[in-house]
Amino acid sequence: MEAAQQDIVQIGELKLHFRLCEPGATVFEFVVPPRARVPAPHYHQEADEILYGLEGTLNVTVDSTTRDIGPGDVIFIPRARVHHHQNLSDGIARTLVMITPGTIGRDYFAELAEAVNAPGKPDLGRVQDIMLRHGLVPA
Repeated sequence: MEAAQQDIVQIGELKLHFRLCEPGATVFEFVVPPRARVPAPHYHQEADEILYGLEGTLNVTVDSTTRDIGPGDVIFIPRARVHHHQNLSDGIARTLVMITPGTIGRDYFAELAEAVNAPGKPDLGRVQDIMLRHGLVPA
């Protein structure tokens, strides 16, 4: 995917601006409004995750340790480590997310968006099935 191409997936209030989707890496800008609903704690079976803060503050919990990621801060989340992201502040949080290798790509997030954005409450069984098929395990 060309870097100049605007490719956005919206999951509830969350926006993901995809910058790169290749077998070696998935890279997207993750925009989280204040107190937005975020994915449940989970871990990745085959991929590591790196977050780089761009704006605001994203609260990142890895295992039982919570850390605030602000502009210029970076955190590495190794595969198989339970993690969770949330924005507890009053402003938007934006981070650049890199998943390596790119086993969790745009297709996963688009499929999840379809399940979450459907009218009514999300079917949690369907959400869990989508996660498991793409290498994410709810904690």
